[in-house]
Amino acid sequence: MLKTSARLLSLLSLLQARRDWPGALLADRLDVSPRTVRRDVDRLRELGYPVVASKGPDGGYRLDAGTELPPLLFDDQQAVALAIALQIAVTTGAGIEEDAARALHTVRQVMPARLRRRIDTLRVTAVERAAVRPETQADSGVLMALSTAVHAREVLRFDYPSASPPEAGDERAVVPPRRVEPHHLVTRGGRWYLVSWDLDREDWRTFRVDRITPRTPTGPRFTPRELPGGDVAAFVVSRFRGSDGAGNWPCRGEVVLGLPAAEVSRYAGDAFVEAIGPDRCRVVMSSWSWPALAAAVGRFDAAIEVVGPAELRDAFAHLARRFADAASGVPATPPRPDEPTARRGRRRQ
Repeated sequence: MLKTSARLLSLLSLLQARRDWPGALLADRLDVSPRTVRRDVDRLRELGYPVVASKGPDGGYRLDAGTELPPLLFDDQQAVALAIALQIAVTTGAGIEEDAARALHTVRQVMPARLRRRIDTLRVTAVERAAVRPETQADSGVLMALSTAVHAREVLRFDYPSASPPEAGDERAVVPPRRVEPHHLVTRGGRWYLVSWDLDREDWRTFRVDRITPRTPTGPRFTPRELPGGDVAAFVVSRFRGSDGAGNWPCRGEVVLGLPAAEVSRYAGDAFVEAIGPDRCRVVMSSWSWPALAAAVGRFDAAIEVVGPAELRDAFAHLARRFADAASGVPATPPRPDEPTARRGRRRQ
């Protein structure tokens, strides 16, 4: 039979493993009498664990939520998963880097030596999607407030300043609060975003959380609307592409490249590549703007024949002028009004 301290740890581990435990089954798993189980449950309560008992012939025990966080037990796999999650927490942009580091130190200290060695040899390098880490991060308190409103399905009001500071005397300096139905909190490239239905603009919007200042109290409850496409990840990606939520890039063009299809396919991503000869292929690509699409085609460093549309051909001419200026050392100048600089994606806010 296990000693009392070891038995208490075993009992706590069992209570954490499932929601409800019949008393007789716990006694059988611990190889003790039901009376001993009752005494051990009382000891756990004295240590701060909120164990709830149900009466009756099928009565049992359940580890309930309490007012404070008591010590927890993790199995080997859970401990390793927790350590990995804490190591990559620095990329979330939620302003919890220091807290995550302290939590990892705490978890590591109480780990058995065999697990500590595994964690010490596991060094996770989290590479952010964004090339440059955002200068501003979301406040964890704001994240919790937004998450609560999403869960409760309550209308939110918040201040949301413009991305560019208004000039002195500009009437737009005073921006009325936004009123939205919050649907999802998402993270992308080290930033957090709130996907909402904007009540005043009657359209879906994606807001940067680091620019949101919630107002209280929240508004009435609402019935969730159906997100375009039904998938929040695909919706956010499509919005960053500049589309309306259907998932397609706003600019799509076709070219013929003077390279074998097999060579182009390896680096073409989601483009369509079709061989039309031993050293020629047809490529259909998409991007968020026409100059970006032309630049993506130009990286193959091969002869290019533009099939269409005309906007793509104009974008090549625009880039040719830019590149010629760069090669000759001419200072950069703003684009002329007639230059087809971009049909840029609609990142509406």
